[in-house]
Amino acid sequence: MIRSVTPADAAPIAHIYNHYVAHTTHTFEEAAVSPPQMHKRIRQVTEARLPWLVAEAEDGEVTGYAYATRWKDRAAYRYAAEISVYLSPSCVGQGLGTTLYGQLFPLSAARGLRTLIAGITLPNPVSVALHEKFTMTQCARLPKVGFKFEQWLDVGYWIVDLHEHPPT
Repeated sequence: MIRSVTPADAAPIAHIYNHYVAHTTHTFEEAAVSPPQMHKRIRQVTEARLPWLVAEAEDGEVTGYAYATRWKDRAAYRYAAEISVYLSPSCVGQGLGTTLYGQLFPLSAARGLRTLIAGITLPNPVSVALHEKFTMTQCARLPKVGFKFEQWLDVGYWIVDLHEHPPT
C-alpha cells in the first residue's frame, strides 16, 4: 500500500535511511539521522505542500518512501523539486521504487510542479535505470564533489519536465 506520510513514520523512515547513511554512498550524510530529525524533515516537506509517500507492507511495516523537496529557496524555483526514493534493503529489486515514483510523479504534477530533479551518486546503474524509466535525462555531472568512505564521488543530475513528459 502506498500512502501519504504521517508523523508516526519518522522512526521507520529514519531506520531505512540510516542503512544508506552507514553503508552506501547513495547519500552524502555521514551521521545517522534521529527520528526527531526525520520528523522535522517530514514536517518541512509537508508544510511546503510537497508530496511524501510511504510504502507499507500488509503487516504495517514501512518498506520504503519517496518524496519531493524544494530544489532551492528562491521564489523562481517554486515549480521545481528534487526527488528521492529509499527502500528497505530487503525490498530492493522488487519494483517498489517504480511503484512509489509511479504515484509521486503524477502527485507532483497535480501540486503544480513542472520540473523534477534527481541527484545520483555515480556510478549507480540501478538508480539511473529507475529515473530514466520515468523519462528523466541526465543534464549534469559534477566530478568529485563528495568525499565519503575515503573516496571522491561524482554526482549526476537527472531532470524531467512534467509538461513535456506528463506522468502516465
